[in-house]
Amino acid sequence: MTIDARGPRFGAVITTVVLAVVVVTAGVSHPAAGWLLFLQTLVFAVGALAGLRYAPYGFIFRSLVRPRLGPPTKTEAEAPPRFAQGVGMVFAAIGTIGFAAGVPVLGVVFAAFALAAAFLNAAFDFCLGCQMYLFIQRIRLAQRGGPNKEVSQP
Repeated sequence: MTIDARGPRFGAVITTVVLAVVVVTAGVSHPAAGWLLFLQTLVFAVGALAGLRYAPYGFIFRSLVRPRLGPPTKTEAEAPPRFAQGVGMVFAAIGTIGFAAGVPVLGVVFAAFALAAAFLNAAFDFCLGCQMYLFIQRIRLAQRGGPNKEVSQP
């Protein structure tokens, strides 16, 4: 399945804002930061587990933003951004556990990691999770012999 390439970047902008609020408010209110990070974890989980068409930020993009932009000029495979959502989910979940366990430093550190990745996508259109996905796929292809595997002669 292919998706409008602008959608994940739009989602990254919202994610960047949410995670920045988590990191900033952690010094003032650990419970509020923990709950906000938990909600972001759920957003990541929907995108990773159910698919990007069900992701809340994707829904906002498709219903409110995309109609104003017109049809996409570039599409991309759903798998890399969906994998990136999974990576974000893991980092946000670890951060949420940190806040819930009374270790706010863990929460802030893992929220900051997720924030850095979201910011790279939002500001520079560089999806770190997508690059990880492609790297893993290249490794798996090489382990199977890849497309350039020499054919042994009998």
